[in-house]
Amino acid sequence: MIQLTEPQVWVLIGVFATSMFGMLRMTHRSFTDLLRSEMGGLRAEMSSEFSGLRAEMNARFESQAKAIAHLDRDVQTLFRRVFPEYPEAN
Repeated sequence: MIQLTEPQVWVLIGVFATSMFGMLRMTHRSFTDLLRSEMGGLRAEMSSEFSGLRAEMNARFESQAKAIAHLDRDVQTLFRRVFPEYPEAN
């Protein structure tokens, strides 16, 4: 059996602690890089989804505006027929 002196034991403890901190740092760095790339991809995907949603909602609002304009025209026509004597009807 090998007998280690006290300085050798402290050197081994230091080497072990340094290697453990190095592995923790490397693991943390890898995880951080992976997380950043995933977040970047998610950000791009969400941006494209919101752009598509914005376009769809704008199209729906435009169709509703057209429907309301037609409804307004129809109501004005009915108003003129029902109240021909009203000054603003013509």
